[in-house]
Amino acid sequence: MRLLMFCAIGLMLLAGCGNQADNATLEEETVALTSGIDQTAMDMSVRPQDDFFEFVNGAWLKTAEIPADRTRTGVFVDLSENARKDVLTIIQDLAAMSDMTTNPDEQKVAGLYNAFMDSTKLEDLGMAPLNDALARIDAISNRSELSAYFAEGRIDGGGGPFALYIGIDDKDATRYTPGIWQSGLGLPDRDYYFKEDERSSELRSKYIDHITTMFTLAGFENPRTSASAIMELETALADHHWTNVENRDSDKTYNLMRYEELASLGEGLDWPAYLAAAGLDKQESININQPTYIEGFNRVYTETTLEKWKIWLRWKLLNNYAGFLGSEIDQQNFEFYAKTLNGQQEQRPRWKRGVDTVNGSLGEVIGRIYVGHHFSPEAKARMVELVENLRNAYGAAIDELEWMSPETKAQAQVKLAAFTPKIGYPDIWEDYTKLEIREGDLVGNVQRAYRFNYEKDRAKLGGPIQKHEWGMNPQTVNAYYSPSRNEVVFPAAILQPPFFNMAADDAVNYGAIGAVIGHEMGHGFDDQGSKYDANGNLQNWWTDSDREEFAKRAEKLVAQADTFQVFDDLYLNGELTLGENIGDLSGLTIAHRAYMISLEGKDAPVIDGFTGSQRFFMGFAQVWRAKSTEDAMRNQVATDPHSPPRYRVLGPMANMPEFHAAFNVQPGDGMYMDPADRTKIW
Repeated sequence: MRLLMFCAIGLMLLAGCGNQADNATLEEETVALTSGIDQTAMDMSVRPQDDFFEFVNGAWLKTAEIPADRTRTGVFVDLSENARKDVLTIIQDLAAMSDMTTNPDEQKVAGLYNAFMDSTKLEDLGMAPLNDALARIDAISNRSELSAYFAEGRIDGGGGPFALYIGIDDKDATRYTPGIWQSGLGLPDRDYYFKEDERSSELRSKYIDHITTMFTLAGFENPRTSASAIMELETALADHHWTNVENRDSDKTYNLMRYEELASLGEGLDWPAYLAAAGLDKQESININQPTYIEGFNRVYTETTLEKWKIWLRWKLLNNYAGFLGSEIDQQNFEFYAKTLNGQQEQRPRWKRGVDTVNGSLGEVIGRIYVGHHFSPEAKARMVELVENLRNAYGAAIDELEWMSPETKAQAQVKLAAFTPKIGYPDIWEDYTKLEIREGDLVGNVQRAYRFNYEKDRAKLGGPIQKHEWGMNPQTVNAYYSPSRNEVVFPAAILQPPFFNMAADDAVNYGAIGAVIGHEMGHGFDDQGSKYDANGNLQNWWTDSDREEFAKRAEKLVAQADTFQVFDDLYLNGELTLGENIGDLSGLTIAHRAYMISLEGKDAPVIDGFTGSQRFFMGFAQVWRAKSTEDAMRNQVATDPHSPPRYRVLGPMANMPEFHAAFNVQPGDGMYMDPADRTKIW
């Protein structure tokens, strides 16, 4: 951040002083900066006007190999791997300390990691760590006890037919409320149970084989018969699941119901028993995200025998804890979920999975140390300034929109001004005092971590919103927008090259981290985020005519994405990816605008033969450099609202006149899109 902010502030000061000598010095320093573009990754035989992704990344794509323990490789994966190594160093340093009594949370980190790494003990224990939970399942003797266990199993990480959570009420962002989300499937998505193509049929057969093998290894009775029963039950549940596209609709998934209204969803689940087991019986209402799923579930619940439900619960427990048991079960779990479903050839080294386990349970203990080593307060301050540059550019863009009325513009500006940026790390760190970690008790530690997190969330009911909380650890290479909090969050680990390069000219930084900032801000104004007001409430702030115009422009993005052909038999789902595609287009558009504002009317330097605008777009394209296995890519297209990296580059650029101008894209070029077919939302 230092260089970017220094140049912006420096230019303003020098313009005020009119000091020609200082201006000359600044220009010399600017020219000396690198482009920040990895030219070794480029394929100069490809015209940027024809395929910009190949132009920027083609040489790398031809030679890069996906490591055997991964399903993809690229910038995001490489940065995540580096962050994982940094975390390993922190864990090892903590484990080597002889006295950690002054910081018991750090002692918990070492204890959890050591328990995961002690594979010899896990072999000796076998299935014993799950004996108590299995005994609870075996003891279920009636429907009320079954209903109660659905809640208990979820709280302890054993799984169930729906996910129970506590979150901010979408229509009252001043309070927390419980919610239920459809769940219960062992395959990635409902469609995997019904597609009739050869690959889907083969996956279902292999899934039954996998369950059979897992039940055999666990010593459960009648493995093949049980596997068939589980598949039958999950198929019945999947038949009532909403699609990924339906689940994106914030209006449809908000169905706050008073407890006495739950009976309207049909007879089946014993709601009083379920809610009491979850510790929620004193509440008055709960959000049922997919009411028709619960209606269908109630029918399946009633028609399915108690014994069949117990077989399925054993599977959910075994499946969820497979990675924390002995090597045979662990390896079989890998064989299906990583190798068969995603094309990963080798199990990841145990230390990597151990690091992920610690990050998942004690992430902010690690994060506090991580930012001390890898993220300075000065960098955080400069990142805040960059976020404000993007906010200002977004505000100017809203003012200039031709299709939006003054009334809606005013409300959009109110929401933009209310955005809360969170940069690098939390101001208040998580308190893990109540989480008990025991040496040598891996499964127990994981169970207690599940319960700790649930009880922490349950304690929020009736209290104020915990605005300091983060949804990601500082060591996570990612970013997010929260509509109910109206906040944009950028963890420390993403704030490094090539997303932000201290030695590079501004263009690549605006194209990379600037576009990320703009993307997350854009989620506040995508097809779903735009339904939330400045205070985080699901409440319309649009005129009807403006909303209709927004929808027309969004429909053009849907239609464009639907034409992207990933494989001969597979196209993108434009409705599923709409929100992320709006984020990409808006983010890149606003970041380019902010970059041009930063030049203050001056010409950007030409570096390595590329203009400032050209390097801006190249900086964006190179951060999406990636390669995936075919299986992983197919799963992404089926389940992930993010478009594959190639189309995150090609899609927004083809819509932007700024890109056409930067590379003189003409009719007949592969990247050319007729102005009448382009869409601009923000």
